[in-house]
Amino acid sequence: MTDVIMQAYRDVERAMERYNKVLEEQVLALRSSENADATKLERMTYGARAMRDSSGIYLSYAKFIAYGMPDSEEQIQDELQG
Repeated sequence: MTDVIMQAYRDVERAMERYNKVLEEQVLALRSSENADATKLERMTYGARAMRDSSGIYLSYAKFIAYGMPDSEEQIQDELQG
């Protein structure tokens, strides 16, 4: 696929990774806080997990498109190595 599409995909991938990391850090901060609201902690924990799972699905499809919708995962791996 084009360099522009690949760069855009990589930008999205990095942004999603950063966002998920920040959410996880927030969960850890809430867990370690003595004054943490249990309801908020539970909602943030589930929300962070849902975002991580959803972004994984989204990135999987975005990668598939960025690599030109190949017939197999092996073609993506070949392109990464070549």
